Amino acid sequence: MARTIWKGSLNFGLVNVPVGLYPATQDKTIHFNQLEAGTSDRIRYKKVNERTGKEVEAGRIVKGFDLGGGEYVILTDEELAAAEPERSRLIEITDFVDLDEIDPVFYRTTYYLAPEGEAAGKAYALLRQVMLESKKVAIGTLVMRNKEYPVAIRPDDEVLKLETMYFSDEIRSPTKELPDLPDAGELTEREVAMAKLLLESMESEWDPGRYHDTHRQKVEELVEAKQQGNEIVLGSTEPAATNVADLMDVLSASIKSIKAGGGQARPPATGSKPSIPKKRAQVKKAAPARKAAGAKSPTSITSKTGTKVPSRRKAS
Repeated sequence: MARTIWKGSLNFGLVNVPVGLYPATQDKTIHFNQLEAGTSDRIRYKKVNERTGKEVEAGRIVKGFDLGGGEYVILTDEELAAAEPERSRLIEITDFVDLDEIDPVFYRTTYYLAPEGEAAGKAYALLRQVMLESKKVAIGTLVMRNKEYPVAIRPDDEVLKLETMYFSDEIRSPTKELPDLPDAGELTEREVAMAKLLLESMESEWDPGRYHDTHRQKVEELVEAKQQGNEIVLGSTEPAATNVADLMDVLSASIKSIKAGGGQARPPATGSKPSIPKKRAQVKKAAPARKAAGAKSPTSITSKTGTKVPSRRKAS
């Protein structure tokens, strides 16, 4: 069961709903430890003075705001604590807006907002139902882990979802950051019509279960293969960019390909293991032939003492 990361109250008007905040997602990114080659010794980072190269104790490290030109304003932990937002156990709803009015670029992280205690259930259900029927999103502020966030609270048939958001001055302007964006005025009516036809031929209903982290799956397969003592052969191919002169030909070929394939473009079928492309990464089983004396195993697992021992093979 998910653990609450924040508890407080949700207020709108004179209605007060005790609520808890729960993570709605989990990061499944594969992480690696850094080791010294030939050993299982972990590599650790030290905090060092960049001028002297000597390690500095934690008690002698202070925080400085960079003014540029090698000048800093030093702030103590007490001074920074005084500037932190006032801790609050309250999410005060200030506005109700249409969901379509919010650009998704403002969203940070999604959480589930659930009622705390039996007494909160009816008021929680009432707020969720009213928001569903009116198709509105609640806007408020939340202080969590010494940081203040604007938040958007969205309803669905089961739960209220809280999205922490960026403040408006944290959003970069695309026209300032990317001044050379192409203009649609350079497109011909025929190109637009062909692109629309391609888009329509690829329309389908949103099904998140059809999409998988194929990179993570391939890394897991590589780890399993090396653990089993198999040889890994690597290669890579990169798709060529579409030239502007060939755009119409590419659009036409795409439409013909989709029609020939049954009318709609589909990602790989679910439930099947994605195979590693032949030119990208192939896993070849080591030959079961006898090894010559002194020959090295295709892979090994390093022991704590630094010596290498053959990896265990799973029983067939």
